[in-house]
Amino acid sequence: MAARNDSRHGRAEGPAVPPATATPEAPSASSTAVALDSLSEGFMRHLAGDRGASPYTQRNYRQAVAEFTLWHREVRGTPPDWAGLNRDDFRAYLRSLGRRHLSQPAIQLRFSALRSLYRFLVRRGSVAGSPIRQISLPKPRRKLPRFLTVDQMLNLLHAPARAWAAVVDKGDGRSRESDYLRDTAILETIYSCGLRVSELAGMQMGDIDWQEQMVRVRGKGRKERLVPIGAEALRAIEAYRGLLPETSAGATPVFLGHPLRKNPIAPRVIQLRLKRYLASTGLDPGLTPHKLRHSYATHLLDQGADLRSVQELLGHAHLVTTQVYTHVSTDRLKKAYDEAHPRARGSSGSVG
Repeated sequence: MAARNDSRHGRAEGPAVPPATATPEAPSASSTAVALDSLSEGFMRHLAGDRGASPYTQRNYRQAVAEFTLWHREVRGTPPDWAGLNRDDFRAYLRSLGRRHLSQPAIQLRFSALRSLYRFLVRRGSVAGSPIRQISLPKPRRKLPRFLTVDQMLNLLHAPARAWAAVVDKGDGRSRESDYLRDTAILETIYSCGLRVSELAGMQMGDIDWQEQMVRVRGKGRKERLVPIGAEALRAIEAYRGLLPETSAGATPVFLGHPLRKNPIAPRVIQLRLKRYLASTGLDPGLTPHKLRHSYATHLLDQGADLRSVQELLGHAHLVTTQVYTHVSTDRLKKAYDEAHPRARGSSGSVG
């Protein structure tokens, strides 16, 4: 596994990676012990089936609905009658969340689940309308996405090869070279295609058009999109698959959890392996695979890609979701201008 001379999205200067931040507090896992009513269970089946929601969304939404159900029982003395609830009920619930000193993203998560539940109930005719529509929630502070510079990203892409070389030097016969080749292919594919970790784990051999260098990606809500994949990523996949006992095509997962089994690699395994490689390259091990997706988008925009194209490549339903990356690039342009242009600030260091 020799290191390669890479040429991908060009070179860019980016900020140092800040320390990891805590994720929003999810609804209490203890609330899952609360039995949901038939309407709520129908909503959960809708999430899993019709919408194709990720296991994480299904888990968080179930816990959020169960948590509200538990609150209603404790405060109102009965399970919630979704058709009979009004805006004041949810305002009272919002105040109770505030008294618990939950963060703004944590409150948003709970009401996002409840809003989705009501949209489902309205569509099926179980309720006349949603009492949550006009409730104002605290607006979370807009956080700019964290990303790696091009140099940091290229260094990370070579981390599995360096790790395997260290294993060979130690004479560790328990490790498999295919695992390190797989990890290289995974990192290359995430960066080449900007995939979510769930999309990567769900990739099948039949999704890759080797001739056209395109991949069919199954995104959120079972939406499919076609994404270009670079030659380096294809070579990495080919090297990995060539070391497996069987090189089946079609519905076979591209990235396997074990070379002798047909099960796809679990997203959690990808996260844990990434932590190891981040640490070995001196980067923050708290960075998630999603931050590699941020890096992909930022590097494309830095090199002149238009926002609408990046939106399609990322599989964002709304352009506003993609626009956050323009703030990253704009801030860096301003900083570069202020530092480099002799007339940016004037002799006094201030405007005017």
